[in-house]
Amino acid sequence: MTAISATACATTPAYSHHELPSDKELVLKVIPMPADTNVNGDIFGGWVMAQVDLAGSVLPARIIGGRMATVAVNEFIFKQPVRVGDLLSFFAEVTRIGRTSMTVQVEVYAESQRTQGRYLKVTEARLTYVAIDEQGRPKVIEQPPEHQN
Repeated sequence: MTAISATACATTPAYSHHELPSDKELVLKVIPMPADTNVNGDIFGGWVMAQVDLAGSVLPARIIGGRMATVAVNEFIFKQPVRVGDLLSFFAEVTRIGRTSMTVQVEVYAESQRTQGRYLKVTEARLTYVAIDEQGRPKVIEQPPEHQN
């Protein structure tokens, strides 16, 4: 797993003209508020993780069509701090569908109020969700034709 140093995260982000991903689906947009900050005044990492989990579940929910649970956070990288008032865009892509589980890649981009139209990738993560039945046991995923090999 790759990580970024605390010093690198503490620097002021340089918003650039990054293109938003065209190969992933926009699944969530949210603006963090002052109540979501940590002691340093940045957005609390746990809040970002919760939003990533919600965003990551959107595509599996369409495929599974029933109950599911997050079973693994395979990778989670905080690339830059998130600021109060940033508009966060969450993009997701299903990267693997197994018998009972699927893996989703999520990328998060921040658009500052001061630099609208410029984006900075602030977080990326890979999560695994499992389809479950009414008793909470894993169940086989009925794959739609576009996801079958």
